[in-house]
Amino acid sequence: MPLPAPNLDDRRFQDLVDDAKRLVQQRCPEWTDHNVSDPGVTLIETFAFMVDQLLYRLNRVPDRHYLKFLDLLGVTPFAPTMASCEVTFWLSAARDTGVTVPAGTHMATVRLETEEPVTFETVEELVITPCGLDRVLTARGDADVTDRTTELTGEDWVACFADPPAPGDATLFGLTEPIPGCAVLLRMDWTVAGRGVDPTDPPLVWEAWTADGWQPCVVDRDTTGALNRAGEVVLHVPAGHMASVIGRRRAGWLRCRLTEPAEGQAFYHASPRLRSASAATIGGSVRAEHAVLVREETLGLSEGVPGQRFTTQHVPIVTGDQPIEVEVAGGDDWTTWQEVSSFAGSGPEDRHVVVDRSSGEVAFGPAVRQADGTIRQYGAVPPKAAPIRIASYRTGGGRRGNVAANSLTVLRDPVPFVSTVTNRAAAVGGVDGESLAETAARGPLTLRTRERAVTTDDYEQLAREAAPEALRVRCVPAGAGSPAIRLLVVPALSEHTEADDDSTRFAALRPPDEMLQRISSYLDTRRCVGATVLVEPPFYQGVTVVAQLRPQPRTAAATLRERALRALYDYLNPVGGGPDGSGWPFGRPIQSGEVYAVLQRVNGLDLVEDVRLFAADPITGERGDPVQRIDLGSHALVFSYAHQVRITNRASG
Repeated sequence: MPLPAPNLDDRRFQDLVDDAKRLVQQRCPEWTDHNVSDPGVTLIETFAFMVDQLLYRLNRVPDRHYLKFLDLLGVTPFAPTMASCEVTFWLSAARDTGVTVPAGTHMATVRLETEEPVTFETVEELVITPCGLDRVLTARGDADVTDRTTELTGEDWVACFADPPAPGDATLFGLTEPIPGCAVLLRMDWTVAGRGVDPTDPPLVWEAWTADGWQPCVVDRDTTGALNRAGEVVLHVPAGHMASVIGRRRAGWLRCRLTEPAEGQAFYHASPRLRSASAATIGGSVRAEHAVLVREETLGLSEGVPGQRFTTQHVPIVTGDQPIEVEVAGGDDWTTWQEVSSFAGSGPEDRHVVVDRSSGEVAFGPAVRQADGTIRQYGAVPPKAAPIRIASYRTGGGRRGNVAANSLTVLRDPVPFVSTVTNRAAAVGGVDGESLAETAARGPLTLRTRERAVTTDDYEQLAREAAPEALRVRCVPAGAGSPAIRLLVVPALSEHTEADDDSTRFAALRPPDEMLQRISSYLDTRRCVGATVLVEPPFYQGVTVVAQLRPQPRTAAATLRERALRALYDYLNPVGGGPDGSGWPFGRPIQSGEVYAVLQRVNGLDLVEDVRLFAADPITGERGDPVQRIDLGSHALVFSYAHQVRITNRASG
């Protein structure tokens, strides 16, 4: 199928003749004979015919040529960005010696009949450090800790919290070694003494000691029933876990701490009692990216002339990586040529290359004839017959890498003593490369900004150039009387993230620190003198909708509730919600009337009986009073939090 031809100019022969005659009437009023027999009109029709032919040919310019025109202006399509996630390697059994998972280990999704597997690669080395349990301490609030290790003989039961327990009480487990980024298995024998607590929702948190203090651990599995029976707890320890001295003992410390109960959450009436405990490392987690690292790929041999171009074997080259280094052989050594954005500032001796990451093209500097007839060389020329290679680059990326949780289960590079691998959360950050239409729309904006940020549109446009994986960018004033500029960034989310719980979705809305730093550094060299740019995520105003609905006949209550919740989460969504489905507008208030309209469109609904809006804090879960309208600041977006839908009996209505 041929590419569609753009209609750059829709004027035709008669339009051109009519325009010319109107100009004749305005500028040559003494010319009164406009009939076809007039020689002047004959000339007008002759030139109109020639211009009509030129317009026809211009409109036959394919999209590929238009892309070349943009390329001459320095506007090239953005390459795709790669998705990333944390993958966990599980050992076949606990070991006494460490297990190393090398950087560059590959894992993939299961191959399907109609779909190729998606491959990820670890970006750094993971060392799964063995450990054991050295000490057990108890702490009653802010009081000094007490060593209870000798009391855990397997015969006596030790109360681990105060009697009665209070928020802040903790039990500390000292590991023989710190285990940063590892998964630890704690086997504990508790007795049924922690009365009053809900085993599925206990008011406690597991934490690990790091350089930044106590940081929460992710609980993978807990079979102790809120510390009331013998069982196991599997914790994912933060990467910053380190040894410290507590109670005059140096160890890698973990602790189980009681927290202030939330509204309606049951608390302990008595302290759980512990008889024995042990610890072992059973796995570890490391970051992986949807990209494959290619090393020392040979591009070809130099012809010794300016303007040489070579193409990599794998395309595209993902963005977000370090600058590409190209190596040229010279004798027994390889010289390094650095990647630059353009050859405008390159001299004849500068070893510079320009890399088009979308097409994988590596270009050396051209020779340009100047106005006085001399030839100027922009960038050095590799010696003739010299081999050229690219040191390393990553290929891959795109939305396809935003795989769901627990999808990366195929370990392509076997690691001794590792039995399985998985990703506990969905991968995020993968964005497809820029399309031709998007590049064409960006071209005029790039020409207007000219690499300088003056207006709010300039800041937003340049921020998208620095981080193509950012889904939304908004420039707002920092505050009344402040000269600073706030740039609000919303990252692209995986479609699988919508299936996660509210806390996971809220955490995914914070852009990675690396993205924020990249945008800030890019704008720092392009901002106006004296301007201060703050790059940060927007403020997310949580909102809880409590709705009462009446179903139509033969509509199940559970089905209607699911549809209504889906409609609320889709509409009150900072990424894909709002009236036009492109994300909730910044500063747009939330009104109950809109919610009524959204719910009324739900299939199977007979009547919306009541709707109440509550401002909520997505972090603490606290809610305000019911209102009909929630106003947002210019820097704020809406976030759906814990909507509640009640289905009433039709007969009672």
